[in-house]
Amino acid sequence: MQTEKPLSFQLAGSVISTILRHDSKMTSYKIALLRAMNDVVLSFPDLYTYDQDVAVPLRELARYWVAYYWPFMDEQQPIWQGPRARQGDGWKNDVLFRDALTRLRQELERLSPWVSPRPSDGFFLINEMKIARKKHLYSPELLQQYELTLKAICEALEKPIQHAGPGEWGIFARPARYKLLAGHVVAVPGTRPEDRCVVIKADLWRTFREMSLWIEALCIHEWCLFSERLPSEDPVDRGRIYSLLVDRPDNRRPLNWERNHIDILLLEGKEFTCPWSHKVIRVGVKYDLDHLMPLSVYPINELWNLVPADPYYNSHQKRDRLPSVKHLLEAQSHLIQAYSNYLASMPLATVIKDDVYGRFATVPAMVNGQDANFTSEVARVVVNFLDDVAIARNLARF
Repeated sequence: MQTEKPLSFQLAGSVISTILRHDSKMTSYKIALLRAMNDVVLSFPDLYTYDQDVAVPLRELARYWVAYYWPFMDEQQPIWQGPRARQGDGWKNDVLFRDALTRLRQELERLSPWVSPRPSDGFFLINEMKIARKKHLYSPELLQQYELTLKAICEALEKPIQHAGPGEWGIFARPARYKLLAGHVVAVPGTRPEDRCVVIKADLWRTFREMSLWIEALCIHEWCLFSERLPSEDPVDRGRIYSLLVDRPDNRRPLNWERNHIDILLLEGKEFTCPWSHKVIRVGVKYDLDHLMPLSVYPINELWNLVPADPYYNSHQKRDRLPSVKHLLEAQSHLIQAYSNYLASMPLATVIKDDVYGRFATVPAMVNGQDANFTSEVARVVVNFLDDVAIARNLARF
């Protein structure tokens, strides 16, 4: 017998569906806003445990907009996301950030002429920009354009936040700097005092988390319909829009830096154990650097998500699936072992701490640089994250 959802949960679900299906829309902004909030909730998996309102920097939402709108910014074959009006001798852009994001796309393609462009290149880029050791590999021109694009998108974000639901500021309060909100809300990891944030109420956050699959599907469905209905000299059908919105990147950048430091640990006598086959990996034993969260689900190259694994099992059994609860529980001790080894390497120790504290809110700070419960807590939140995503997105498991 199913337990009836509390009224606040039902109302929050109704708010989301009403905005997506019935709110007036001149652009796709409102759809993109809710899809980004949905992704943010899933990306910071342990914040729900506080059961409080959550402050989300506009920059964090803007990152996802870079990824969503990227495939629509082909200069030769643009896909419009709102009406265009005559402006002097030309046309006014459909979205405020089209010029900025188009230039960012051109800059990335200029830097990687040997790589065939994909609709999901925006997802690839925002993942690279989130990781300091990856970000510094890019040109100053691209980094500057990335910041200009985020700034332009943050400006655009104000409108759907203001007009979502009935009236103005009816669902979301006016964004404010986090330093003015602190003490009344929790914030996503990495939030700075000067960041302008939108507050997502606790019941709405909980609804995003528990209805993630449905919300994602409805966002994409409504986005396809919206784009198809827009007048255009070159109309696009919803099938093409769908393929652009759901494309996910491959791992085009080799993980040489991570592998080199893991190889050094192996040469120093450290051992790893494949979390899935339990095969011991020592110096001389071939291994894959496995993404615990598959790239096809979320492209995350953070170090807690990368562990040495049995190549045969990884390619023939795990593939792009997520582990069952049984496999996750059995893997936990092997993850602790891997994370403990990473802490034994000065470069890897710095990286894993940065990556963990930038993602998870409930991992306690290390005291005087000592491990204490760090590795076991990281393994715990990672296992919970993988299980939560598998459930929320109804993904195949092994």
